[in-house]
Amino acid sequence: MHRPRSGRSNFTYVNSCVKYLIFLLNFIFWLMGGLLIGIGLYAFMDKWKITGWVKLDTVYDVILNVSLVLMIMGGVVFIVSFAGCVGALRENTCLLKFYSLCLLIFFLLEMGIAIVGFVFPHTMQSVLEENFTDKIIHTYRDDPDLQNFIDFAQQEFRCCGLSSEGYMDWSKNEYFNCTSPSVEHCGVPFSCCINATDIASGLVNIMCGYKVQTLSVAEAGKKVWTSGCIEIVRSWAERNLYTIAGIALGVALSQLFVIYLAKTLESQIELQKARYGRVSTDSKYY
Repeated sequence: MHRPRSGRSNFTYVNSCVKYLIFLLNFIFWLMGGLLIGIGLYAFMDKWKITGWVKLDTVYDVILNVSLVLMIMGGVVFIVSFAGCVGALRENTCLLKFYSLCLLIFFLLEMGIAIVGFVFPHTMQSVLEENFTDKIIHTYRDDPDLQNFIDFAQQEFRCCGLSSEGYMDWSKNEYFNCTSPSVEHCGVPFSCCINATDIASGLVNIMCGYKVQTLSVAEAGKKVWTSGCIEIVRSWAERNLYTIAGIALGVALSQLFVIYLAKTLESQIELQKARYGRVSTDSKYY
């Protein structure tokens, strides 16, 4: 009389493939989150040793602090993926609900930014130029991480400055302004130069942008890139629109698939809990 019931008690609604797939995916992202935190913390401490201070007075100071952004991103990924790991492994519906809600929020934010970028590219360009150009140009020499990032972007995208004013944006920097006592006055960073590296010696000529601001656009164009980086990146995105859209669609579908897995596991756990409740109720009568 009890044997059939004992055999049926081994049945579970929780699918092991779904459970361990969620665990494995989130374990990988958990490690990546920890790595981002480590890299960001190392860069932050290294900058602290070099400069002796870190300015965090406004939201822009936080956004433009590369090491801090890495730590924040890493922290978010670490916490969310940890919730997914533990929620799947321990079959905890509260953690799974938190995990799927966070993924949904990320998905909606990404879709919102993508839609605005695709539908209103010029408006987004104007907003970025108005809100970030002055602040990034002003802090170029104050933050080594930001300086390296700007130099990398200007070299890779073959641009100079950020806004539609192009290379003249650097007149807003205290070191490159024409009224500055610095030897770099009226110049631009070496990363703006078309040929910054000397072919014979292989060394970078950091003064290749010397006095460029005093030249006309046509003359300056012979030495440095004259267009702003935001405009160049927008043009690049428009030329590669289908590729970017395909990648965005792939990321979106992947997120929706993981959300679907999390909600599926959550419903399976609820069914299993309900079954345990029925079994425990029925056992009272035997």
